[in-house]
Amino acid sequence: MTEATAPALEAEPAEYVQIWADSFCQVLGQITGSAVPCVVRAEMPPDLPAAGEKDLWAVVTCSGGLRGEMTLRLGGPTALHLAQVFMSEPVTAEAELTADYRDAVVELLRQVSGIVSTTAKARWGEVQLRVELAAAAPSWPSAGSFWLRAGEEGPTGMVLEFGLSASLVAELRSGKIAADKPVMGSSSSVPTTASEQADAGPGTGALGLLMDVHLAITMRFGSRQLLLREVLELSPGAVVELDRRVQDPVDLLLDGRLVARGEVVVIDGNYGLRVTDVSPLVQQIGRQDG
Repeated sequence: MTEATAPALEAEPAEYVQIWADSFCQVLGQITGSAVPCVVRAEMPPDLPAAGEKDLWAVVTCSGGLRGEMTLRLGGPTALHLAQVFMSEPVTAEAELTADYRDAVVELLRQVSGIVSTTAKARWGEVQLRVELAAAAPSWPSAGSFWLRAGEEGPTGMVLEFGLSASLVAELRSGKIAADKPVMGSSSSVPTTASEQADAGPGTGALGLLMDVHLAITMRFGSRQLLLREVLELSPGAVVELDRRVQDPVDLLLDGRLVARGEVVVIDGNYGLRVTDVSPLVQQIGRQDG
């Protein structure tokens, strides 16, 4: 049985979080043959160690009905505990987190994600989830975090830290729009035609509900492909030449997608971008919601 105590999360992200908690509880219960309490927390547990080198990181990539990414951080003891439970071995904290144990954790997470996909279908349609190990923490900032404690409170409990990307949070929020669309023959005060939306004013369309989502943007000066040998030979002072000239515009990326180009400027000692060109897709979306 799970308990959702995440008031900081909005309704739709919280619903998605609860599905993960319920699925995790179900898989652990099937493995152990007994109920395993799983509790969702909106705040970091005080006994959770800070991120360290022995942590196990995994990335869940969503496609289909939901698009975006979610990260999972498992401390070394939690990853070891889960692996030993999954492999039906005695739980001992003295063991090393070997490659076999890491593979066991990934397989466990994939089984959980399979149940999540099945459960989420009724809410968001077909959702594909791909679980892969990551070498380190993600480069993008989390737009929503929560913690799942599996097992009893205290040092024997297992804690997983989840982080939702901005694009996934936006997708979850927009899912409410699809769910609230009036069916044929029903009445609704939501504008349903282009003329009604125009009369209602800007920001009242579908994007109006997403305007407060925090999105991480990246400025890309250029790129280049390197051989693994060249990467391993990098050292302080090495120079990597990119595929772009100094006078060429730089890219502004949103969740890896090009949204604008412009010139680099310096503002109070910080880098900035003077936009010279906006992606046609951004312009089109702006016109539709304006």
